Amino acid sequence: MTTHSFRNGRIATRDGVLDAATIEVAADGTIAALRAGAEREAVDLAGGWVMPGFIDTQVNGGGGVLFNDTPTVEGIAAIGAAHAPYGTTGFMPTLISDRPAVIARGLDATDAAIAAGVPGVLGTHVEGPVLSLARKGIHDPARFQPLDDELMALLLQPRRGVVMVTLAPERVTAEQITTLARAGVRVCLGHTDADYATATAAFAAGATGVTHLFNAMSPLVHRAPGVVGAALDDQRAWCGIIVDGFHVDDAALRIALRARPVDRFMLVSDAMPCVGAARKDFVLQGKPIHVEDGRCVGADGTLAGSDLDMAGAVRNAVRRLGLAPETAAALAATSPAAFLGLETECGALAAGLRADWVRLDADLQPLGTWIGGEERVALPPQALGERVA
Repeated sequence: MTTHSFRNGRIATRDGVLDAATIEVAADGTIAALRAGAEREAVDLAGGWVMPGFIDTQVNGGGGVLFNDTPTVEGIAAIGAAHAPYGTTGFMPTLISDRPAVIARGLDATDAAIAAGVPGVLGTHVEGPVLSLARKGIHDPARFQPLDDELMALLLQPRRGVVMVTLAPERVTAEQITTLARAGVRVCLGHTDADYATATAAFAAGATGVTHLFNAMSPLVHRAPGVVGAALDDQRAWCGIIVDGFHVDDAALRIALRARPVDRFMLVSDAMPCVGAARKDFVLQGKPIHVEDGRCVGADGTLAGSDLDMAGAVRNAVRRLGLAPETAAALAATSPAAFLGLETECGALAAGLRADWVRLDADLQPLGTWIGGEERVALPPQALGERVA
């Protein structure tokens, strides 16, 4: 049993925000007890925060590594290590549209990474290749395909971690969505030109998520509500949002947050290899991607993921959207854990859950990350200069 005590700050627990708290961590890396009040040798937070470790359901890469190019245990470990300094304690390595053989390698690599104990890896997000040509974004349409028997079997194969798939509902049947959902696959709508009725039917069939709300989907128009309208009208599905000032106007996000339960939103990074890397520009499936001032774009100006980390997403949610820090923390941790079905394991600071947390200063800059009660990184703010939003 180890004890971590904090004072003179804000600790965002499942039961409320405390000014001082003590966390006891069991040998298995879970929280044995969490109580209000600090011990004599408590860490002085100096007005800073302790928040539950962030869970990112859309991580294409980091540390110079793109998961599609390196679907291996080593690649996953490198991506996780690149994001850990920014408070990410759980993540879904994400494959953008690719051949079934690459998808199979990625799924197998995640299984192996979980078996090997790679910190933070929770499963695999397969974004595509069953997407809409009209809403392709940066995805390569040459890699698009139907949800045939081979791909269906690949997604349905039992795995060690969670399997999440983003698809265009107009390209699949309701029965296929139901089959995936009943097998435990988290089905999300994304890169879709579906109308309101098709999107609503997909939710009824078992889809429970929306990938990067507003981006790469049919918009809300007063006589054609589209996928955005269906998502805002639905009160149950979890919507991922990229809060970086590039993907979605802040006003649109503020309106969305008022339209449905706030705990059904998730902050995501949609991070590319540039996060945590000295060299920012990278190549995505043969396309050169330029990164400048946090914005990733292809040669034609199409957004290509992001240079955003989860601590930055939390800061932006507070500063740009006006959320309370504890609410932003819940959108970065508690909501994604619930979406993934892992709420009894992680996503909050509470007894019985994994001892994952991030310490931040008063400006919400990350100072250290703990996974399973073990400190993984402890970096001064100046070491994160490139990441300051």
